[in-house]
Amino acid sequence: MMQFSFSRAPSIRFAPGSVSELPKIASRFGGRALLVTGGRSLEASGARGRIVKSLVEGGVFVDTISVSGEPSPELVDDAVKAHAGRGLEVVIAVGGGSVIDAGKAISAMLHLGEPVVEYLEAVGTKTHDGGKLPFIAIPTTAGTGSEATKNAVLSRTGPDGFKRSLRHDNLVPDFAIIDPELMVSCPREVTAASGLDALTQLIESFVSTGASPLTDALAFSGLEKVKESLLPACSSGSADVAHRGAMAYGALMSGIALANAGLGVVHGLASPLGSIFGIPHGVVCGTLLAAAVKATVRKIIDVDDAAGLRKYARVGSLFTDCDIREKGQCCVRLVDHLEELVDSLEMPPLSKYGVREEHFARIIAEGGNKNNPVPLDREETAALLRSRL
Repeated sequence: MMQFSFSRAPSIRFAPGSVSELPKIASRFGGRALLVTGGRSLEASGARGRIVKSLVEGGVFVDTISVSGEPSPELVDDAVKAHAGRGLEVVIAVGGGSVIDAGKAISAMLHLGEPVVEYLEAVGTKTHDGGKLPFIAIPTTAGTGSEATKNAVLSRTGPDGFKRSLRHDNLVPDFAIIDPELMVSCPREVTAASGLDALTQLIESFVSTGASPLTDALAFSGLEKVKESLLPACSSGSADVAHRGAMAYGALMSGIALANAGLGVVHGLASPLGSIFGIPHGVVCGTLLAAAVKATVRKIIDVDDAAGLRKYARVGSLFTDCDIREKGQCCVRLVDHLEELVDSLEMPPLSKYGVREEHFARIIAEGGNKNNPVPLDREETAALLRSRL
């Protein structure tokens, strides 16, 4: 008898042009909003100005804050100090995964007024109570799926850095507006890294030890969309709203699936690689994806894990049209396909960011397999990292 649990998802509005509905949606929560946006691209596209204008015209007073790069605990603390006591009733984040994580954390900390680092997993000693201001997430990239998850990832970069989550079931956004038109102006390199992040999350949640029939269905439907639209969204079809919408759907499904199934070794390694070396999250996922699948499939064959092989074969059959009955061949062709994809999307090697073999011991010690279908040992993980130097 199957058994599984499933966390709640946000209310979702998915449609081209749906950002125009933001004033009506925001006003359900109150008339004073904090708008969290990225540093440049939203402003350059003109969308930020239109969003602010629409909110004001819709009777919502707007305070604003900009986020550049992956959010730090200090950024969240500064935002809370600057806006506490201003009568805010809703937080709105419009941007990539980092912007959404920042807005999520700010909404969660405004009522507490304490340093957020005290509430981060494996760093702090306190447990968040789940209280927050209502939160609306509006992604402008198709990547992390943060618009559907219950955690906000915060980073402190450097030799003593960390990358940890503020997490609570109540931190799932109250509303997610997914408007593919906001993603059309996303640069190729960001589209590629974000798209490979979503692909990694879909594959890792599909093969995860925590997967269920429900997460399998969601993840596989996302994989079907990503198969058709990742490369076009990064090339001639970059302005095609249909391809952008397909990638946005894939990212959304990846967020819902990972929140309920968990992730694998790529995301286990992404935390130390991001915190120590400042490598953007999507780049870590993109550069490690094919190598991690190759190492995991090899281990699955070694330990004769029929269920794991069947899962990877299904993904291989989807992406390469191989005969699903030839499970081993489907897995080989999947690895080949992913290697070609990583190369064509020009994912940089880890050495570009200063990673050297002498760093492997710390990376492996601080990383982990998470819900990888089979655990990779230290030597196997080192070989994976070495292949991407």
